[in-house]
Amino acid sequence: MNKFQLEQNKAFKLANDLKQGGRARVGADDAPKADRREQRKLDQAKGLVPFACKLDEKLVKQLKERAETHEGGMTEALAELLVAAGLSR
Repeated sequence: MNKFQLEQNKAFKLANDLKQGGRARVGADDAPKADRREQRKLDQAKGLVPFACKLDEKLVKQLKERAETHEGGMTEALAELLVAAGLSR
């Protein structure tokens, strides 16, 4: 690889790191990464499974507002709504 390709590769890595959450900052610690892993293990122990879907923007806004006031956050607020809709846990 010539110098231009090396610099281009560094730029691509930097752009990708920034897209991944800004972890490319100088001196950034790895604590957020460990927290995510720890949270994933806790969720798995509870039997929680990630579930993604596409929703209308207005509905998402309502869900976020409801989750802000709910003590369990978004996950518990959605679970409560699904149970109330007739889906059981």
